[in-house]
Amino acid sequence: MSLRIRLSRGGAKKRPYYRIVVADSRSPRDGRFIERVGTYNPMVAKDHPERLTMQEERIKHWIGVGALPSDRVARFLGQAGLMDMPVFAEQSKKHLPKAKAQERAKERAEAEASKEAEAAEAPAEEVVAEEASAEEAAAEEAPAEEAAAEEAPAEEAASEEAAAEEAPAEEAAAEEAPAEEAAAEEAPAEEAAAEEETKGA
Repeated sequence: MSLRIRLSRGGAKKRPYYRIVVADSRSPRDGRFIERVGTYNPMVAKDHPERLTMQEERIKHWIGVGALPSDRVARFLGQAGLMDMPVFAEQSKKHLPKAKAQERAKERAEAEASKEAEAAEAPAEEVVAEEASAEEAAAEEAPAEEAAAEEAPAEEAASEEAAAEEAPAEEAAAEEAPAEEAAAEEAPAEEAAAEEETKGA
């Protein structure tokens, strides 16, 4: 009978709790065991004292008898100093993409990097172009402002001449106004004389 020191799972769904047991290698994982020699609770913090508990004397006894630890338990025992730390082979590279897929991924990354570089350069060029267009617009506005400044005195002179022409016209209108008033006063007298003539007849 070959003995193993291994983990036996307990606990609820998605909340595992493991017992470190000495069992026959042919018995099921959570089945019959010979002796419980510790516990492992992965749900608590790594520095918590109840994360890993082991009965060192009993583990040494069973290792002396010929029990072999599983990979996980061997790691625990190596960290505790009860045996040499096991050496694990590097993980195989079968899960990595093949050579052509890696080349395509590299090309995509380079294309994205060049696009980002172009995008970074484009705003700088736009700023330079905007500044140049702003300077051109300012240069075009300056002569227009000078022409407007030259036209302003001409407009003022024209408005003064128009005001001078309107002043005599206003005076003439003022002179005509008393004559119109006198004519308006004569009109009722003429109407009264016309009424008397119609009565006499």
